[in-house]
Amino acid sequence: MIDLRMTPPGTRVVVRHRLDDGRATDALGFLHASNETHCVIATKRGLETIELAAVIAAKKVPPAPEPRVR
Repeated sequence: MIDLRMTPPGTRVVVRHRLDDGRATDALGFLHASNETHCVIATKRGLETIELAAVIAAKKVPPAPEPRVR
């Protein structure tokens, strides 16, 4: 698991975190910002702020593949 506080902004990441109801979900996108308590991920749906205490796992991911031409 990477330390999101030390990861440079612009890094493509996937972050699995716990929701308030106990379920887990993933945020896939680019790290926008982070501090000691939260990180912000720029996803396709917009900016998602995640409390670091709720993070279960986080890792760097490669760039998305290019769309296929049909």
